[in-house]
Amino acid sequence: MGKTVLKVADLWVSFDTYRGDVQAVRGVSFDLNEGETLAIVGESGSGKSVLSKSLMRLVPQPGKIKKGEVWFDAKNLVTLPKRKMEKIRGSQISMILQDPMTSLNPTMSIGKQLTESLWLHHKIAGRKGKEKAVELLDRVGIPNPEMRIKLFPHQLSGGMRQRVVIAIALACNPKVLIADEPTTALDVTIQAQILDLLRDLQKRAGMSVVFITHDLGVVAHLADRVAVMYAGKMVEIGTVDEIFYSPKHPYTWGLLASMPRPGQSKDPLYSIPGSPPDLLQPPPGDAFAPRNEYALNIDFQMEPPLFPISDTHYAATWLLHERAPAIDPPDIVGKKSRERLQSRSCKKVAVKSKVPLLQVRNLKKHFKKGKQVIQAVDDISFEIYRGETLGLVGESGCGKSTVGRTLMRLYEKTSGQVLFDGDDVHGKKSEAWLGQFYRKVQMIFQDPYSSLNPRQTVADIVAEGLDIHGLSPDPDERMRKIYHLVETVGLSRDHVHRYPHEFSGGQRQRIGIARALAVEPELIIADEPISALDVSIQAQVVNLLKRLQEEKGLTYLFIAHDLSMVHYISDRIGVMYRGRLVELADSDELYRNPIHPYTQSLLSAIPLPDPATERNRKRTFFDERRYMAEAEKRAFREIDDGHWVMCTEKEYQEYVQKEALV
Repeated sequence: MGKTVLKVADLWVSFDTYRGDVQAVRGVSFDLNEGETLAIVGESGSGKSVLSKSLMRLVPQPGKIKKGEVWFDAKNLVTLPKRKMEKIRGSQISMILQDPMTSLNPTMSIGKQLTESLWLHHKIAGRKGKEKAVELLDRVGIPNPEMRIKLFPHQLSGGMRQRVVIAIALACNPKVLIADEPTTALDVTIQAQILDLLRDLQKRAGMSVVFITHDLGVVAHLADRVAVMYAGKMVEIGTVDEIFYSPKHPYTWGLLASMPRPGQSKDPLYSIPGSPPDLLQPPPGDAFAPRNEYALNIDFQMEPPLFPISDTHYAATWLLHERAPAIDPPDIVGKKSRERLQSRSCKKVAVKSKVPLLQVRNLKKHFKKGKQVIQAVDDISFEIYRGETLGLVGESGCGKSTVGRTLMRLYEKTSGQVLFDGDDVHGKKSEAWLGQFYRKVQMIFQDPYSSLNPRQTVADIVAEGLDIHGLSPDPDERMRKIYHLVETVGLSRDHVHRYPHEFSGGQRQRIGIARALAVEPELIIADEPISALDVSIQAQVVNLLKRLQEEKGLTYLFIAHDLSMVHYISDRIGVMYRGRLVELADSDELYRNPIHPYTQSLLSAIPLPDPATERNRKRTFFDERRYMAEAEKRAFREIDDGHWVMCTEKEYQEYVQKEALV
């Protein structure tokens, strides 16, 4: 183990609110060693981000560090004078925030934002500053850096903006880099590029990294050690192999079990029951006890200490006490899980029905932007059968959401056909027909908070469809339906008089699902319904969707960029690239035998929650410039039973070789 670069001792951070003192970080201690990556994981509200900001003395008001020490370069940063702290912040300890758009100044060019840090800490400006800015952009893999420094943040893609934020953080060659959810909003391929970039830059510069995330696949790919946080406390810490293959805390078991893995059965995912405690009044004993099916009586009375398991592995659970009963983790986590999944072979699952509910034929949707025409959806065809889930995946900007909105008539088509139950959805329709269509087809949106009216109670939100379509004119019948709907999605009757802001992200998404179910639809278009949720909440929502499908015979179009979850929930999967459908197959078949080069690249970029696999994986790269020239010549065709593709890997390689000879 290398030299300690950062030492945190008994750190307490709280927020003084009108309701009282919210204890966000409670007695956290850990060391960060030279050149290592320490990943900090846990659900939203566990204290991860507050902890990361407190290391930089950036806790927002009304937050404050109540007590504790943060030692860096023989200085306690907690008590360091403000001016001295400003010299360390950005030069020796840097931070990458989750949303690059909010951390970049929209009124300043990229070049100015890069040279600002160089001038502040090293007095580098002018031509030398510009040269250094170009060098930094080149270092983080941005093409044409001389041209890019003149651009503004809104003129770059999400992945490019995140690279700029990384370049700014690395401008002064910091010893410690704190990365707070830096890849959460990115597509899987861009995420893989950013993770590889961070690892490469870390090796070259010898940096130490604190990486905060809730994606355990990312942790397996990047981390040397892992710390698990719950309710403001560190409940387990160890090497990445110890945490993934020999976890000891029941909360760690729950997090690991919530993630779907390749080869896993389609049985319901494990989800942690209940929700995190209110840190205004943390419960006595182990804060996880009310959600812990293995809890002992002492868990509700006394807080457990961090028990040593090895020199590097510690966990705060009474199950490690010498007098505690011997309880093994569930088979779905640890070594047993890895052995079981490696021995499992995927079996092809037949489509539930061969009766198409929705047929899409040669659909195009173009947008005009000045003189430019953007071909968001460019001639795609597919069917969704009754009772099945069709997953639609691809990078941001590929046209997935535009497809969903065009199917719903939120966008008018440019050309082609959308047939629902044999009827063309677009064109001139009567009010009565549209009313029936919007009863039968409903949508669940990505952000549950922005799609709910903050001024309406849950009762009014859920009953909105009932009121519009006049389905429950009797007030008593209306209320009975509301109660039934909220209970169907796992909420209680007590929730119906509350407002959206009083719920967690997962609960708000359940309200959105209840609203969609109110009018008894046949087809639900779910547009990124789980991307904003923690892994354990994702499992709850996906289990709910699958249960409702079985009970009510629902049909889903499931749009997402989380390919692991799409594989788990879908019967078939379509892959989109630049407005076109490039591959469509049974979900297990697509993962076992991807044929299109873009699909191969996409699947190779999925981070898996298995450190040994991640250490030995090789990524497949996709040369889109060569592909685009070849793709125009290829038709979307069926090459095997139910397996459709636009361009095979063999055809692509033949084209590449031919071009090389020319």
